[in-house]
Amino acid sequence: MNWQGPLEKIDDYRWRIPKSYMTGMRVDGVIYADDKMIEDVRTDKAAQQVADVACLPGIVKHSLAMPDIHWGYGFPIGGVAATDIEADGVISPGGVGFDINCGVRLVRTNLKESDVKPKLKTLVYALYNDIPAGVGSKGDIKVTGKDERKLLVEGSKWVVDHGYGRQEDLEYTEEHGAIKGADPDKVSERAYERGKNQSGTLGSGNHFLEVQVIDEVYDEAAAAVFGLETGQVTLMLHSGSRGLGYQVCDEYSKNFIRCLSKYGIDVPDRQLACAPVNSDEGKAYLGAMKCAANYAWANRQCLMSLARGVFEKVFGMSPGDLGMDLVYDVAHNIAKIEKYDVDGREKWLCVHRKGATRAFPPDHPELPSKYKKTGQPVIIPGDMGRNSYLLVGTKKAEETFYSTCHGAGRRLSRTAAIKACRGRSIAGELEKKGIVVMSSGRETLAEEAPEAYKNVNEVVDAVAGAGISKKVCRMRPLGVIKG
Repeated sequence: MNWQGPLEKIDDYRWRIPKSYMTGMRVDGVIYADDKMIEDVRTDKAAQQVADVACLPGIVKHSLAMPDIHWGYGFPIGGVAATDIEADGVISPGGVGFDINCGVRLVRTNLKESDVKPKLKTLVYALYNDIPAGVGSKGDIKVTGKDERKLLVEGSKWVVDHGYGRQEDLEYTEEHGAIKGADPDKVSERAYERGKNQSGTLGSGNHFLEVQVIDEVYDEAAAAVFGLETGQVTLMLHSGSRGLGYQVCDEYSKNFIRCLSKYGIDVPDRQLACAPVNSDEGKAYLGAMKCAANYAWANRQCLMSLARGVFEKVFGMSPGDLGMDLVYDVAHNIAKIEKYDVDGREKWLCVHRKGATRAFPPDHPELPSKYKKTGQPVIIPGDMGRNSYLLVGTKKAEETFYSTCHGAGRRLSRTAAIKACRGRSIAGELEKKGIVVMSSGRETLAEEAPEAYKNVNEVVDAVAGAGISKKVCRMRPLGVIKG
């Protein structure tokens, strides 16, 4: 279904869907994209979802979408919306997504490309062997009963305390790897069952572990603060809350449909089922969502620890010599309670970021002291055949509730990508480019083929051009593990 509604050009990187477009819209929709990218936006239902989100009770300023926008469940992926808690603002599981706290972690190393190239295949094979990946994969890190409840509250701290990482890792993780207010009593037994054997597993689909090399630096001062330079090898992890997070979203999305009539809420799509943030249902979902978010941070902490062990083994180097320090870990599927100025008044808002990355500016109180002058690191992965980026947040991003894009964004559905790649060897094509790829299945590589995604370089140029984040450096893939 092509978008037939209005898209009014605001400037080179913003387009408006006026609230007059549809009965029930409380605010305008604003999509971040350039002239070329907006044509892709017109080809699916995502723009309609931006308009639908604008109908949520309590929404303030705008219903927003980043340039990696594509069709999702309820909210578009790439969608951002903030609701005023005091004005009966709502929280919607569809505005967070099924993979709660799917996010990205960037790790620096002391290695250069010349150090890694001779051992690249060995490294990729070792990572693939030591890190469980794929649908239903189970890890060696077993968590049961009381320990699982503690993990859901303590997040990354729990796994660090159990030997998977270092205390300083917590400082460079959003929320220190554990958002406050997690309530294990609001997580179902089925969700617990699905999560108990999946700590330290990569998962499937677009989740990955990627060995990269920095091939361009745009801001040398910021890069130096992060310990990064041209030619240096980095590691990027992309994973989330696995079956536990999916189960939480699935159950609360269905249960919240009853809240629509209970609270007299009218939305154009049942996938936007929601409840007031301060209602019993809203508080219960927040408590369960935070558990899933903490599980995801713990999972990425485990994955990083396992990867560090592989690097030490393959290169025969000590942790100190390898220098595998965490640059940052940031979520891109989450709802957060944050304070903003709205029409001259400071208000607590529930900020939904679904397929969108938090991008706090310099001097923000929640940043690590080391990053106060640079702004928050923003990690933007691309597809297997192009680039990934590190950016930083800006003051101008206040207009998006300090949010920016989260990746390239899909162009083709998984089914369409598999059809387009029939008869091809995606791994062979990538190897010709010098990229070694391993996956648990051929279909995964077809689903994740480079042409299935928008060009991340164009997406990043759009958010940089709009001023809502600033480029620091670009990374090129060397080796990739897919689930």
